[in-house]
Amino acid sequence: MRVVGIDEAVSAVDDNSSVMIGGFLGCGSPDNIIQGIVERKTRGLTVIANDTSFPDRGVGKLIVGKCAAKVIVSHIGTNPETQRQMIEGELEVELVPQGTLAERIRAGGVGLGGILTPTGVGTVVQEGKRIIAIDGKDYLMELPLRAEFALVKAKKADYFGNLVFSLTARNFNPLIVLACNTVIVEVEEIVPVGSLSPDEIHIPGVLVDYVSVGSVVRWTQKN
Repeated sequence: MRVVGIDEAVSAVDDNSSVMIGGFLGCGSPDNIIQGIVERKTRGLTVIANDTSFPDRGVGKLIVGKCAAKVIVSHIGTNPETQRQMIEGELEVELVPQGTLAERIRAGGVGLGGILTPTGVGTVVQEGKRIIAIDGKDYLMELPLRAEFALVKAKKADYFGNLVFSLTARNFNPLIVLACNTVIVEVEEIVPVGSLSPDEIHIPGVLVDYVSVGSVVRWTQKN
């Protein structure tokens, strides 16, 4: 694990890379890393995340900044720019039920060949997918998801890279760590080795490649 600045962290993410990004409508997303990618004008990304957030936060900034060529997400309803780009043919959107998305990422992380789920049977979700019947019930065969980079937000890390998340900002972050080749983490602070109790560590440092300290982003309610 290396401690690096935000600029060095985002420099690893080249054009046409695949990235998984933590967060739920922006909560728990690595905002400073995302902003760095936007400012570098990285293009052609395949983004795997729970959603495309709002235009001004989280993954939404990558959409507005034209950084993504494709997104694999469960929800785009809060980002009109995602919808516009999809309708205009500027952005490929693959919508996946949220539970299925989480399980496909988990399958990619632990080396499974896929998962079986009844979710989506008889709907547009099943188009082009294999259907397997077990004990008279149909299931969709959903393939695992992996990416080159995991972009993670944690509350804090120690200098071994052990991570602690904050409450519900944990969301998809621990899940994507195992499913990516390189793990880049944005934290609010780095603490000395030994200051974290083993019981409070959510992700061990052996899984982390880069840690950057980013400024805390606070949102205000819009009327």
